[in-house]
Amino acid sequence: PPSAHGMLFNGNFDRKLCRPAFWEQSSGLVAGERIWSDFRARGGRVGMFFWQQSLGEEVDLLLSPAPIHTHGGGFVDAVYAKPQGLYEKIVEQIGKRFKLSRYWGPLAGFGSTDWIARATDEVLSLGGDAPELLFTYLPHLDYDLQRFGHRTEHAKRALDKVMQSLGLLVKKARQAGYDVLIFGDYAMGEAKTTLFPNRVLRQAGLLDVRSIRGRLYPDLHHAQAFAVVDHEVAHVYLRKEEDLAQTTKALRDMQGSFDLFSKEECVARGIAHPGCGDIVLQARDGAWFHYPWWNASREAPDYAAHVDIHNKPGYDPCELFFGWHPFIVSTDPTKVGGTHGRVGAGRSVAWTSSIDFAKPMENVLDLATGLKQLLDE
Repeated sequence: PPSAHGMLFNGNFDRKLCRPAFWEQSSGLVAGERIWSDFRARGGRVGMFFWQQSLGEEVDLLLSPAPIHTHGGGFVDAVYAKPQGLYEKIVEQIGKRFKLSRYWGPLAGFGSTDWIARATDEVLSLGGDAPELLFTYLPHLDYDLQRFGHRTEHAKRALDKVMQSLGLLVKKARQAGYDVLIFGDYAMGEAKTTLFPNRVLRQAGLLDVRSIRGRLYPDLHHAQAFAVVDHEVAHVYLRKEEDLAQTTKALRDMQGSFDLFSKEECVARGIAHPGCGDIVLQARDGAWFHYPWWNASREAPDYAAHVDIHNKPGYDPCELFFGWHPFIVSTDPTKVGGTHGRVGAGRSVAWTSSIDFAKPMENVLDLATGLKQLLDE
């Protein structure tokens, strides 16, 4: 559970630095023994492609996006590889480089999945040099499910594309003598209404801001409370324990459909951890949390209208849409069609495997017939 491995959401909040950080890649953020540790200690080789917290991981082959951010504000597309030279070797075989713009942002789409699937295919073709255990993340289904929701023609087309890539990988894996396990990241729900906990905290006098050239930035060193949001979950961090009652009251008065968990309830739900918020909010079906604390667009921080995943103190799915100008992203949360993070009825994660597990998994949607079809084809 999150209380043990520490991955509470797509970011973390450093209480000493008073700083939220999203999409960090260090494997040190994940606590606990790895499921492959004993296997690797016995001489097994392990590969990990495009898993988020993988840099520094004890594996033999590794690929992960790792752009170099330049002084002028741009970045150099780059992929971290272990061993060195692996990425260049794959690029030579595939005939094209990996594009970060296809992995996140308004242009994100099937191109990222296609490249990763082809890279995995090349590694499976290494024969005796291939790892016996290989983890691969195929990302693009996530994009259109967030953009348009999961009950749309866009979602169906995105699923068809994923099945193409899975078909390629399953065929290659079976030819090379591998078993295959396909597991979904999470179950997606519809995004109908947007909740703004930081606006509520600011209105209650609990969140201070700094006005810099008319733009409002949060003063987290002085704020009594701040919500770090991620889809359907928000972690609220307090500067002092005595602010708990006032913050709880302000949040309970927030308009919208959500549940509020105290520290005791977080323990019962298996999410209590030193990095956990002092209060945790979980949106109910159809709602999601957005990070803004400002009301007028002219007050928005400079990073609000850009793909800036490391500076934004909350996850921003609006980055999947272009704004009024092609060099900026949207700031309109009503465009978002899908969200995820909460647990409950109707949120089974899709999975299937060629391995016959003796004990059925809980809270999963078995797609065994889908894998059989892929194998047959």
